[in-house]
Amino acid sequence: MSKRHSKSTALTRVSRELFKRYKWQLILIVFCILLSCAGSISSSIFIASLVDDYLEPLISSAVSGAEYSFIPMLKFVGSMSCIFAAAIIGSFVYTRLMGIVTQHFLADIRNTMFGKMQTLPIRYFDTTKTGDIMSVYTNDVDALRQMIGSSFPQLISSSVTIISAVVLMLYYSIWLSLVVVVAVAAMTLISRHIAGHSVRYFIKQQQAMGSVDGYIEESLSGQKVIKVFCHEKEAKAAFDKVNNELFKATESANKYSNILMPILGNIGNLLYVVLALVGASLFLSGASNVSLRGLEPLSIGVVVAFLSMSKMFTQQVGMVSQQVNSVAMGIAGAQRIFDLIDETPEQDEGYVTLVNAKYDDNGNLTESETRTGIWAWKHYHKADDTTTYQLLQGDIYIENMDFGYNPDKLVLKDISLYAKPGQKVAFVGATGAGKTTITNLLNRFYDIDDGKIRYDGININKIKKPDLRRSLGIVLQDTNLFTGTIMENIRYGKLDATDEECIEASKIANAYDFITRLPEGFDTMLEADGANLSQGQRQLLSIARAAVADAPVMILDEATSSIDTHTEKLVQDGMDKLMEGRTVFVIAHRLSTVRNSDAIMVLDHGEIIERGSHNQLIEKKGTYYQLYTGAFELE
Repeated sequence: MSKRHSKSTALTRVSRELFKRYKWQLILIVFCILLSCAGSISSSIFIASLVDDYLEPLISSAVSGAEYSFIPMLKFVGSMSCIFAAAIIGSFVYTRLMGIVTQHFLADIRNTMFGKMQTLPIRYFDTTKTGDIMSVYTNDVDALRQMIGSSFPQLISSSVTIISAVVLMLYYSIWLSLVVVVAVAAMTLISRHIAGHSVRYFIKQQQAMGSVDGYIEESLSGQKVIKVFCHEKEAKAAFDKVNNELFKATESANKYSNILMPILGNIGNLLYVVLALVGASLFLSGASNVSLRGLEPLSIGVVVAFLSMSKMFTQQVGMVSQQVNSVAMGIAGAQRIFDLIDETPEQDEGYVTLVNAKYDDNGNLTESETRTGIWAWKHYHKADDTTTYQLLQGDIYIENMDFGYNPDKLVLKDISLYAKPGQKVAFVGATGAGKTTITNLLNRFYDIDDGKIRYDGININKIKKPDLRRSLGIVLQDTNLFTGTIMENIRYGKLDATDEECIEASKIANAYDFITRLPEGFDTMLEADGANLSQGQRQLLSIARAAVADAPVMILDEATSSIDTHTEKLVQDGMDKLMEGRTVFVIAHRLSTVRNSDAIMVLDHGEIIERGSHNQLIEKKGTYYQLYTGAFELE
């Protein structure tokens, strides 16, 4: 991740984003929390007043035989019942409302993350594990949910209750409050020590969970390879290692977390007993009680209320300490979420766009509002405030190009080549020679370090990336099919394509025959990256998807490497139709597929060492000749 946030920054940002989006809902939630707290706090006042002002006089009247009116007591109980009812309503409202706010906020966060992910450069996905990204969407978002939906309201409620309880205890008795202060000091020291360890391990747990998710995702996608090479034991051993790290972090985190509440609970019980003894002693001795109300004898009602307040106080302290772990996990999750959101998006300084074009009555190329089948580069010239239109033909020229994924190590060195409209240029060479890298640079998945790439005479740095990529059709060696019907997967190449266009594209790719033999034809549902199709059939759909895009430049990266010889002949016929009139770049291990290329570039360690047609290179009897006569496939 490119940018790290401090804990305070992540927490502040979460709070700021929540308040900015749900200001009035949060104000209502806080009001309802205060209403709920009022019920808890008033219960102690209720007990003190009930004992001193109503029960004690009632007992005295019963002993002396005097008449006693229950009406004042009933009014008091009724008023307290109303307060408790309001507290219940407040608790219900804030719980429901907090749940709604939390889910809306998380939905917004996921939308923001996914939207940002679409803007990130290919380099980010090449250097970040898929499992780590998935862990942000699942584990980290869930940790954030726990913090916002549960911990925040609980912390507000507990803080208000603790502060109110302290004020009430001082109001009723400073002597008894001092006993509570001693207990609170002990609880604070213990909580600080234990919670500090717990938070550290909970953060490690989040990180270890990302590693486990990453390994599982990698193993699932490579399950066939694991089985083919009988690598099950080694895979399990590697998983045991990362899983053991997660186990240790989780065990340590929960060990400290789970021990805290029992310790604080028992300190609270001990405090309850000590307060009862001290309060009884002060009451029986008739000693003056020092409080915010002044000097007065300690009453039974005050002692009973104090016991209730101390119980409530210690419970809330325990709740606060318990929420520290959830807050720590939520902050750790928020840091990773914001790291993803704050990743630097793919930069695009291009200003030349691709538009539909037509010829006017004078034979000049102009922009068209409707699809015409003619495309042009719309080039605005700021110097003289004019706009020109350049016909999209597929003329590619690369001059003295250097490139390295790392600045200190070049992958391509001084590459120069051209492809005229309608020409087929092939790249051959050993794995790692730089063949695919060239096509990645044409798409501007990466930017070159030196040299120039011109497209129809325009420097591709001036062309907007979406428009550039729209003009390029590509078929990759690794096919990617998405959950949906076959028709929808073909239409992925051009979202506004009609069913007829998709069917025609399938015919060009020679996929029509096998599709119509499927029980549901073009409506066959594909799942799990088309696992219910053969590798060759999946590749045919990938070719059909490129065909429906109808781009003037085609990039075929090992397009037939996963297809058997019989299917290859069918595909090659369709590919010839597809390539007609288009500029085509072909990367192939099977040298038989590049024989009819206009030019063949032989690469070795990032340099073009031979170039020419098939016959010319055979006559040279160089590297290409050795590859072709030695084997029809490069290893």
